[in-house]
Amino acid sequence: MKLGMFTCGYQYYPLERAFADAKRFGYDYIELWGGRPHAFAPDLASGGLAEVRALIDRYELPVEVYTPEHNAYPFNYMLGGEGQRREALDYLKQAMDQGRALGAAYTLVSVGHGGYALPRPVLWERMVRSLGELARHGEATGHTVVVETLTHYESNLCTTAGELAQALEEVNSPRLLGMCDVTPPFAAREPVCNYLDLLGNRLAHLHVVDSDGSSDSHLIPGDGALPLPELLAELCHRGYQGRCTIELVTAYQNEPSLYARRAVERLRAMLPEGWKG
Repeated sequence: MKLGMFTCGYQYYPLERAFADAKRFGYDYIELWGGRPHAFAPDLASGGLAEVRALIDRYELPVEVYTPEHNAYPFNYMLGGEGQRREALDYLKQAMDQGRALGAAYTLVSVGHGGYALPRPVLWERMVRSLGELARHGEATGHTVVVETLTHYESNLCTTAGELAQALEEVNSPRLLGMCDVTPPFAAREPVCNYLDLLGNRLAHLHVVDSDGSSDSHLIPGDGALPLPELLAELCHRGYQGRCTIELVTAYQNEPSLYARRAVERLRAMLPEGWKG
């Protein structure tokens, strides 16, 4: 099982610090956070791409996932008028192009909060139409988009495995796949392995952290209530073959190096024998 570092927690440091730590602590790949000051897609397109590729070569660590910052200010394709939706999609298409240029296997997106002014069928149609546009861009460029469900604290649409499976079915593109961050299902009292049941081979990626079960907090493995060793054993038994990123976000920004080391050491100790190596 390949374990990746998410670089969001290093945003108060130069990006090279994340690469150096990932190499030092034994991470297998980078999941690159696409926000300023590190790897915002327009900045990559205007010259920053070469700097990130130099880090990839220097530390011999691939960027296997590119995760552009969105769903908040100023980009959320689920809120506002058509002009705002169009601008958000143009930004995500540019992010896909930069992810492909970085050599990433896929670019990761999610579904932002759609607000309270519109009925659910209208929001659902907007979501499917938007994801379909991204999938078609992926088909044209040869790059895959992976959709992440969020917690119900963060979004009011596409927050469960069933909703994600329905969205993928309606878009029906080989360039649109799904993923599971273990926090949303645990917080919603939904079985994490429901994603395997409903998505099957369309489940391409995992975000693994611990969870308190009552918020969207992403905790270091072992610090929450999620039975992670048993979950990992079940995922291994069920034949999951995708990537697994330890997604520490903003809670550990004061000491990202210390927590990144603790997180990967703890998770590796929890891995079942079938995933070690």
